[in-house]
Amino acid sequence: MIETTIDAVRINFNTETLWILNLILAFIMFGVALDITLNDFKQLIRNPKPVIVGILSQFIVLPFITFLLVLMIKPMPSMALGMFLVAACPGGNISNFISSLAKGNTALSVTLTANATLLAIFLTPLNLSLWGSLYEPTNLMLKEIAIVPLEMIEVVSLILGVPLVMGVWINHRFHQLARKLSKYLKIVSIGFFICLILVVVFNNWLLIKEYLVYVFWIVLLHNALAFLTGFSLAELFKLPAPDVRSITIETGIQNSGLGLVLIFTFFDGLGGMAILTAFWGIWHLISGLLLGSFWANKSIGKKVSV
Repeated sequence: MIETTIDAVRINFNTETLWILNLILAFIMFGVALDITLNDFKQLIRNPKPVIVGILSQFIVLPFITFLLVLMIKPMPSMALGMFLVAACPGGNISNFISSLAKGNTALSVTLTANATLLAIFLTPLNLSLWGSLYEPTNLMLKEIAIVPLEMIEVVSLILGVPLVMGVWINHRFHQLARKLSKYLKIVSIGFFICLILVVVFNNWLLIKEYLVYVFWIVLLHNALAFLTGFSLAELFKLPAPDVRSITIETGIQNSGLGLVLIFTFFDGLGGMAILTAFWGIWHLISGLLLGSFWANKSIGKKVSV
């Protein structure tokens, strides 16, 4: 039965492929960072309200909502741990594109990407440890695996922090070069990432197929709640419609690539975590593009920011 076996399943992902995934994820982050300037970090001081709301939505409210969802549906421990991990990750790499497609505030989207990526170095490991420890079944798993948050912080720093700093520096010193590189790097790197995910799915298709129906509804519900969280919080703070759209997208598009790297680095490809996170990586692209396309055809009403 699924209930008795999924927590013991390990996804096939060898060391060489893991290194490739690490490099691709760092490459994607570098491509994203080429669009980020020092001013995007300063926006937190110049216009703090939407940035703070976006950060709260991603790192505080979404993990809390995820915890409540886990308490309600009681998924298998490895699935629950995967949900906590996805909710602890920063926004995904295509969030800026989808925000632009949705007629959102693209500048805010880029600012949130910059600040959330920097904060994720510390908040992603700490959020996973916090919420995972509060749910007894996942707390037992964390104790068995003996995750050290500091070690996870080091890995996240290398994967996100170093490429972020390099990309921002090149954009600052060689702006025209950064603009030219950015156009190609993001497309190529995202293409490689999608291909790599598909290769992993193909190599483990029989295993994934066995649990697909079980995971499918959990991911759809969780992703829908993530979008709803961003939308509701932005509306609660009465932000302008473009800001609402961008914060909604930033909250619903999670960096599942980072999640997979952490799973295969620290959790030995734990079945429920890996399957759920991989499906998140596929589904949030679909749901994000659907939402972005819907908003692309909807006019933005006037709203005064307070």
